[in-house]
Amino acid sequence: MGHPAILTVDDDPSVSRAIARDLRRRYGEHYRIVRASSAADALEALRDLKLRGARVAVLLADYRMPQMNGIEFLEQAMDLFPHARRALLTAYADTDAAIQAINVVDVDHYLLKPWDPPEEKLYPVIDALIEAWLATGEKDAGDIRVVGHRWSEPSYEIRDFLARNLVPYRWLGADEPEGRRLLQAAGVGPEAIPLVVTADGRTLAQPSAAELAEAAGLPTAPHRDFYDLIIVGGGPAGLGAAVYGASEGLKTLLVERRAVGGQAGQSSRIENYLGFPDGISGAQLTDRARRQAGKFAAEVLTTREVTGLRPDGSARTLTFADGGEVSAHAVVLATGVAYRPLVADGVAELTGSGVFYGSAATEGPSCAGSDVYIIGGANSAGQAALFFSRYARSVTLLVRGDSLEASMSYYLIQQLDKIDNIRIRTRCEVVGARGDGRLEAITICDTKNGLTTTVECGYLFVFIGAEPRTDWLGDAVARDERGFVRTGPDLLRDGNRPPGWDRDRDPFYLECSVPGIFAAGDVRASSVKRVASAVGEGAMAVTLVHRYLEAQ
Repeated sequence: MGHPAILTVDDDPSVSRAIARDLRRRYGEHYRIVRASSAADALEALRDLKLRGARVAVLLADYRMPQMNGIEFLEQAMDLFPHARRALLTAYADTDAAIQAINVVDVDHYLLKPWDPPEEKLYPVIDALIEAWLATGEKDAGDIRVVGHRWSEPSYEIRDFLARNLVPYRWLGADEPEGRRLLQAAGVGPEAIPLVVTADGRTLAQPSAAELAEAAGLPTAPHRDFYDLIIVGGGPAGLGAAVYGASEGLKTLLVERRAVGGQAGQSSRIENYLGFPDGISGAQLTDRARRQAGKFAAEVLTTREVTGLRPDGSARTLTFADGGEVSAHAVVLATGVAYRPLVADGVAELTGSGVFYGSAATEGPSCAGSDVYIIGGANSAGQAALFFSRYARSVTLLVRGDSLEASMSYYLIQQLDKIDNIRIRTRCEVVGARGDGRLEAITICDTKNGLTTTVECGYLFVFIGAEPRTDWLGDAVARDERGFVRTGPDLLRDGNRPPGWDRDRDPFYLECSVPGIFAAGDVRASSVKRVASAVGEGAMAVTLVHRYLEAQ
């Protein structure tokens, strides 16, 4: 396939020549430097590279260009090379406008002009972008091919699993010629859909998540039987614990039942996380955290469901759904929460066929020209509204309360107010959904007057609160009436320690009712439901694990 490309586009000839010169000086030996003087020329160059099977590692676009600015160019470029890392070139005077515009497209960085000296201001940024691109590994999108039905929950589950685990794949409709050819070559009929075809030609009919993970090369089995620390759950709290645990020398294993990142990994944009003034997508944050954990040799398993936890002498042992076991000196529970199911007529039957839980970013381009409805009033619903407004004809946010102020961050409310195709309806609930094979309409009840109306709806995204994933714990550790895990001070009643506590000390702040088992993030009772606090609790849990191990 030849050297991957670094493409730069700037309508100022002197700037265009200067950045191409500096890029060739540092990267010319291993990367092809492609220079364009307009966004239209750059898109034409990208189409040519795509047709010839080339790869593009980095895209650098000037913010102010005639006909099409840098943001608009990067939006279109993402359709051709979604894995290329993206940076915006801005002048000092454009910085505020560029940062605001970056919210429209998933940009990795912005660079100020001039960038002299490049050794300090240009190359470190490009190095980081290339490192991120190399880590994701832009494989041929045809490595894994998925044949399925557009409005099928099993087909959606496979697409969502591959997307959330950053596995490149090619989607083929079962009614498309290429899809029919693959079914014929595999010797199967429509009953085998969804069908997955791997890079080496193996076919998997209606594969399980574990089979899909194995086909995609995701790790599913631990390398050892015993660890210093095992973390259950791969959201921000779990990833934070994995990074800090492994970086401090603990043999660390993280176990995730579906896809690393949790609910935060599905967020289209996180804008109030420290250190990212222009925001960052949940997928990007997850990708960076996972690579960071791998850098320190933390093991990360996917599609392994933990079904039991028990004290085993000085060890803590986890049981998997397939009967396997793994043990450690200490365990951190970071299983997070799941979106609460919407109880309304017809919703269950249409889940995955127009009704989705969470952001379901894979559905974004498919929403073009459609009317999208989102249920929820918290930040996750607001971010989803901003994301889908880029594609949909209209986005309606359905809020149960009187307003957004009590549940959504102020900056998000301001952004929603500025988008013309976003509408907010308060004090209303969805009480029904209908459609023939796919969602076609929903029934909304206005709780102010009790009246119901039925409206056409192609997509419904649900963000209605959260439930902890803790049923599998049984009586292993103390939980509150809603299932959240009690820790530290919450375990003490009238100064008494929890029943069965066998230590001559009170439980540590994040420690559960069993010594050596800790909880962090949203799964913990009384926790703050924010990404930053979850990461902080993950790090704090590792500090407390050290204290626990030192006292053993």
